[in-house]
Parts: sequence; C-alpha cells; structure tokens
Amino acid sequence: MALTLSRSLRAALIVAAAGAVALTGCGSSGDDGDAAEAASTAGSGDFTPVTVDNCGFEVTIDSPPERVVTIKSTSTEMMLALSLADRLVGTAFADGPVPDEYAGDLDDVPVLSDNVPGQEALLDVEPDFVYGGWESNFGADTAGERPSLADFGIATYVSPAACQEPEYQPDPMTFDELFAEIRELASFFGVTDRADALIAEQQALLDQVEAPGDGLTALWYSSGEDAPFVGGDIGAPAMMMRELGLENIFADVHATWSNVSWEQVIDRNPDVIVLVDAAWNTADSKIERLEGNPATAALPAVAEQRYLRLPFPAAEAGVRNAPAVVDLAAQLEELGL
Repeated sequence: MALTLSRSLRAALIVAAAGAVALTGCGSSGDDGDAAEAASTAGSGDFTPVTVDNCGFEVTIDSPPERVVTIKSTSTEMMLALSLADRLVGTAFADGPVPDEYAGDLDDVPVLSDNVPGQEALLDVEPDFVYGGWESNFGADTAGERPSLADFGIATYVSPAACQEPEYQPDPMTFDELFAEIRELASFFGVTDRADALIAEQQALLDQVEAPGDGLTALWYSSGEDAPFVGGDIGAPAMMMRELGLENIFADVHATWSNVSWEQVIDRNPDVIVLVDAAWNTADSKIERLEGNPATAALPAVAEQRYLRLPFPAAEAGVRNAPAVVDLAAQLEELGL
C-alpha cells in the first residue's frame, strides 16, 4: 500500500513541477505551444555538465546518458523511481522482482546476466553509462575495470552507500546520504525536479513512523549458518533500525555487515529478529535454523516468534528503505510489544 500511495504522491509532485515550468511561459508569443513543450520536458532543461568524485574515481558527465546499464536491484530501482526506464538498455544481478509499482517498466529491457555481466556482454549493448550497486561490480573479471570502461567512452557510477574505502564510505549511512545519491544521480540526467519529488515522497513516508521499537533490541539477520551475517552499526540496516527506534544488539560492530557467533547472539538476547528474505536464503529457512537449534530456540524472540521480515533488495541502501521502515513499523506494532 505504501508503495502505491508513494507513486501517486511522486506523480502529483512531478506534475506540479511541470505545471510551474509551463506557467513561466505564459504571456509570451506562442504561449500554448511553449507551455506544452516546457511541461513535456520538465526536468530535462536543467542539465549542466558535472564532475563528481565517486568512491575515489572521477566521473564526468558532459551530457545526459542515453544508454544505461544497471547492475544490482538498488541501481535499477533508483532509475525506475526517477522515471528513467526509457534510458535503460540492460539490467543485471537482480536480487528479486521489482516492486509492483514498476510492473511492466522493464518489459523491453534485456537482462544481461543473473549475476554481474562480463565485459563482452556489457559492451554488446553499447552503453554510455553503467550504474553499479557495488564497487565489486567493476573488475577485470566482471563488467570491467572503471578506467578501462572510461577508455571505451563509458562513464561508470557506484552507489555511494557502497563505497568501501574509509574516506568515502558513509559512516554512518543515513537517509540524508541516500537523498544525496538521488540528487547526484538525477543531476546526471537533468531531472532534479524528479529527485525533489522522490525525496519529498520518501521523507513523507519516514515522517509517518514514530519509533515503535523504542526500548527494544534487535538482531538484523541477513544470512549465514555457522556464523550469522548480521547488520552492524554503519550501514542501511542500522539506518532503518534507528528510524524504528530499535537498538541494534551489534551496534558495537563498526561495519555495514559482519559475521558474528551464535554465542554472541544468545548472550545479547534480542527482543526481535529482523529476517532478510532472499530467494537463495529465505526468511523461512532462517526460522527453521533458529528454531531447530536448541540454543537459539530457547531465545524468547525465537520461542515467541518475534520476527520481522523484509525482502533482500530493501536491505541495501536504495529507494526501498523508506517504504521498508513503514512496513517494519507495522510489523512491530502487530507484535504488540
């Protein structure tokens, strides 16, 4: 429901922005034609060449990219949220299906690979811009190293939330950092009005949530059997837990995600457990693991099934985070804690 409502809000805001542009043309010769043209191109006329330092790599955009490949769900969905599906010539490494609000947007866009595409597959679609969700998407054994792709005239961009070097890694990740990525990406395409509308929509969703988890502790369980892979203190999981008012039991782990031990989980005894649901590692399989081990089965959160679920693409920094906060808040309230 939140996603459907948010799309309506974004559409209304974009229409309003287009209307404002159209009104500025009133009173001049050819008013009707100029206004219609202004409305139809709202957001495309504010492009100026831009150079950014992206994870330590200089990226220069001299004109709006026309042929874009996205790698990872977060980058694909960011493009869709900015109504830039028409620029996509390929996607890869989807972590799951896109939200229902984008149904049909990718029907004519080829999937280059279920994982990171090789450089040959990437070059076949002749992109001028590649937007990756992880730095590791760009390597000699994957889509190609960024300097090499630049030699082909292909600009590359990594989600700033995924920068790995300490001087570039968000510490901690915040919604302001996410909104800055939205604005930066939009500037490449001259659609800053769409960025403003999307950010307003996301903030409106966050404003609905009033820390329903205040006073509760939580484990963010992403994957892992022998050594659980959990949310640390500086990434998107921690960002969402803060919005919910939940205290992360691994707030002392200065990392986005980290492997810990089951002994640590048991000792810290979370009030609730957030389960990341992925096709290759489902929330149900995690529940079976927790309930099948006598040590973890004795945890009150497990015995009383105090679980919160969210899809894997919502667990990484992107446009799904704000709707995920709303959804997790509703799940928390249903637990009645």
